Amino acid sequence: MIKDYIYDKENQLALDIYEPKTIEAAIILIHGGGWFRGDKAKEATLAERLTNDGFLVIAPNYRLAPDHIFPSAMDDLLNVYDWLVNSDYPVKGKIVALGSSAGGNLSIELALQKGIPAASWSGIIDLYDWVQQHPEVVPAMNQKPNFDQQASGKIDQDGANDAFYKWFILNYVDQDMARLKQADPLSRVSNNSGPLFIANSLKELVPLSGVYKLQETLAEKGVPSETKLITGTVHGEGYADIAYQNTVQFLKDNL
Repeated sequence: MIKDYIYDKENQLALDIYEPKTIEAAIILIHGGGWFRGDKAKEATLAERLTNDGFLVIAPNYRLAPDHIFPSAMDDLLNVYDWLVNSDYPVKGKIVALGSSAGGNLSIELALQKGIPAASWSGIIDLYDWVQQHPEVVPAMNQKPNFDQQASGKIDQDGANDAFYKWFILNYVDQDMARLKQADPLSRVSNNSGPLFIANSLKELVPLSGVYKLQETLAEKGVPSETKLITGTVHGEGYADIAYQNTVQFLKDNL
């Protein structure tokens, strides 16, 4: 493992590299945390599992809100992709992405803008429309004890939390609705977007509305997708064991 490789000197952003014995493909593995917290170190367990399946794993840090609002995090991940393409690793044409929660959103952005296969576990998709349709929801930070310290695979939001969902979406754009509209990934779906695997629990923090809208928009543009809806309330990497095999198969099949 190569730890804390600086890919962006200006912003002092680092990534970790997990190298398999033989590289079949590369995967950009993106941590979650509502775009305002989280760290690449959270991905160590999943990264090692992916490495065992032949992936060169790139786990980056990116700039976080509210100090760095949209499009900072998205731009950072686009830079990670460009860095990887121009690296000495033999992975051109064999790059995919996977992220959970806010990381799922950023993984989707890589598929939409770079045309690569990607997977999203509980990705934040429904932004502008959802906020517009829920004026009664009062934004509130999640007060769950020690939430920040939980490993990604241990997070269970116990179902919907609309107040928190609205809080971190608006935090991502500094309460600016015009910017929120720009942040909505649905506006960037095109004929050149990459195929997407989209997973979500049926009754969790992230509303299913975004999954349906994304899949419909992709279909309209002729872009293939696969959706896995999972029983219960678990969020993101909390259902990794259920979604993992389907995700890896989809990514490898679409290289």
